[in-house]
Amino acid sequence: MALPKSTNRRSRVLAAAAALHLLLLAPAPAAAFNYADALAKSIIFFEGQRSGKLPPGNRMTWRGDSGLRDGAQHNVDLTGGYYDAGDNIKFGLPMAFTTTMLAWSVADFGKFMGAELPHARAAVRWGADYLLKAATSTPDTLYVQVGDPNQDHRCWERPEDMDTPRSVYAVTKDTPGSDVAAETAAALAASAVAFRRADPAYSSRLLHAAMRAFELADRHRGSYSDGSLGGAVCPFYCSYSGYQDELLWAAAWLHRASNNASFMSYVRANGLQLGAGDDDFSFSWDDKRAGTKVLLAKGFLRRNHNLPGLELYKAHSDSYICSLVPGTASFQPSQYTPGGLLYKEGGSNMQYATAATFLLVAYARYLRSAGAGVVCGGREVAPAELVALARRQVDYVLGKNPAGTSYMVGFGPRYPRRLHHRGASMPAVREHPGRIGCDEGFRYLHSGEPDANLLVGAVVGGPDARDGFVDDRDGYGQTEPATYINAPLVGALAYFAGTAKY
Repeated sequence: MALPKSTNRRSRVLAAAAALHLLLLAPAPAAAFNYADALAKSIIFFEGQRSGKLPPGNRMTWRGDSGLRDGAQHNVDLTGGYYDAGDNIKFGLPMAFTTTMLAWSVADFGKFMGAELPHARAAVRWGADYLLKAATSTPDTLYVQVGDPNQDHRCWERPEDMDTPRSVYAVTKDTPGSDVAAETAAALAASAVAFRRADPAYSSRLLHAAMRAFELADRHRGSYSDGSLGGAVCPFYCSYSGYQDELLWAAAWLHRASNNASFMSYVRANGLQLGAGDDDFSFSWDDKRAGTKVLLAKGFLRRNHNLPGLELYKAHSDSYICSLVPGTASFQPSQYTPGGLLYKEGGSNMQYATAATFLLVAYARYLRSAGAGVVCGGREVAPAELVALARRQVDYVLGKNPAGTSYMVGFGPRYPRRLHHRGASMPAVREHPGRIGCDEGFRYLHSGEPDANLLVGAVVGGPDARDGFVDDRDGYGQTEPATYINAPLVGALAYFAGTAKY
């Protein structure tokens, strides 16, 4: 007997969901990819995003010096740092998050990086050096952005040619920006952890600056996108989640970096007010709550000397992790594409997938070291299952997906060749020394030709909810790379490079 169409549709949906559940939870096969090569490329990418005077060994050889007078109009040196994505602006909030995640990758996964560890540390230092200057050059001031984004987005110029205004934006006690100041504090503190053994003196400088930035953030509260900077940071990097999550995130990092009990006291006293009691299911440059809880759960799980008062963070970390495991969450289950990629948002979705992948691997290691697990929907989920799920996300990025394409430039036989990225799309200065003007550059944006330069290691925004991807430079939601997409992936790739069996 034929079933009604609605029943057939429901059956197909249920069957597809069951198939995806089996796909995501099946035992992981032997290594399908050269994770060490992917790790190396993911780090090289950051050398293509550098601003300032490039060092002699910069491996993205088609890049040149840029932004050499950043901050000069305010008599402050703001050269260096990273361009966030395909434009020529130095946005402080995503740059700080990028640096935090690179530093966390080195701190937790550095031992798996092998010969790439010095390069990973160099990537952290390039961001941390800039943030150090931004946080300490002027008393009670944090410089949070260089470049007028509205003017920049009216041009398509190489960083080496840009002549749009290099306006400087700052937060102070009178114009607060607790979100960006606290994220800067977190980045400096995490970097202090990453350099604790490799360069103790530098680590100490970073920690001192982190405390200074945190004091500015906590004493003078407010969101940087709600005040006078709103027109410069919105809609590009508005702080949609508010500043509370960054304050708690920064305090957690400062405790890990300093082991100063006052920061743990701050967490205990202010946690609920700052969002510790919220179940949240996303982690990104804007919303730090899930990352904070995983970081604090590490303290609770530490064998033989659990930090009291952190049970809440373990419970909420479990809820977040369970939301990622198909078929186990009692509410707010995560969405996956038919091919198995975690899907959160329509534009630049890959940033959410790589950030969640990092937390899966990090939390799995914290659980394993404590001999613990997670109970999801009444079922025990072992750390190995979380690692397997994370690996499937990594493998999807590297080419195990319905399109059969790698979403990392330069990795594998097929990858995006038309990035929404000024420098990659236009002839390099050494090939075309003459300046290419603001309007003239748009012919490269709208061209269907492959990129003139290979932005090795760049991971793009990625496919849509149905695994569809169009390699079109105008489609920035899918083809624009960003530092905060790559940064969490560095840690995950390091783990798989160091542990995979080939």
